Amino acid sequence: MSGRLVLGGAPLGRPGDASPRLRDAMRTADVLAVEDTRRLHRLAADLEVTFAGRVVTFHESVEQARLPGLLDALSAGATILLLTDAGMPSVSDPGYTLVRAAIDAGIEVTSVPGPSAVTTALAVSGLPVDRWCFEGFLPRKGGERRARFAALADERRTMVFFESPHRLADALTDAAGVLGADRPAAVCRELTKTYEEIRRGPLGELAAWAADGVKGEITLVVAGAPERAVELSPAELAAEVAAEEAAGATRKDAIREVVQRTGLPRRVVYDAVVAAKDS
Repeated sequence: MSGRLVLGGAPLGRPGDASPRLRDAMRTADVLAVEDTRRLHRLAADLEVTFAGRVVTFHESVEQARLPGLLDALSAGATILLLTDAGMPSVSDPGYTLVRAAIDAGIEVTSVPGPSAVTTALAVSGLPVDRWCFEGFLPRKGGERRARFAALADERRTMVFFESPHRLADALTDAAGVLGADRPAAVCRELTKTYEEIRRGPLGELAAWAADGVKGEITLVVAGAPERAVELSPAELAAEVAAEEAAGATRKDAIREVVQRTGLPRRVVYDAVVAAKDS
């Protein structure tokens, strides 16, 4: 009978955020595959957890080399707990290769949910969170970074990025240059930790703030592109509504559809329909 791969959500900074289930998973796992053994021992000490399982390092430089042995252990019935330094494994952290290999081998993959810098930053950013996307770490080189922003210039969803503190000022400057200095954003620094700081404002202002240097773990949240109203004459708007009605929509639904499609205020579309009727 095959074993089970468990992805453990580790605290971002405060050990008290660890769940009771994570403590139990650490105690009972046959193998603990961890990004950093020192972080594991520190977390275990903070949580007053004693683990008896075998500890294996699993970070970017050894992922491929570790896969065969971990898959053999899973196939033999072992429960493996995968832990990264903070947050959920495989979210811009080691783990995806093992998850994919375990799934392909028919092995159960589950999780002990826990903190995530992505969703935490979204929640506190003050930006829309009904639709969003995660873009991971930005490119290190300026030209590639600007090209990435250019490719996202029309992205309507709120965007989340990871960035290192020493590149943050350049990244914000590039974002302001490509996306617009007035685009709303939030820099989330040291989330859940003692010196947590959330800076909200336009990209241009945030770039100026970061110019003097910023320390800590950084998650950047940027608002999506605003809706761009389609420029149509009143007669054209009325024709758009008439076409929707001809297709079977009610007048109310036809106006709503044209409003959503054009980005114009409802009153503008409605007035165009009334004007066409009067004429």
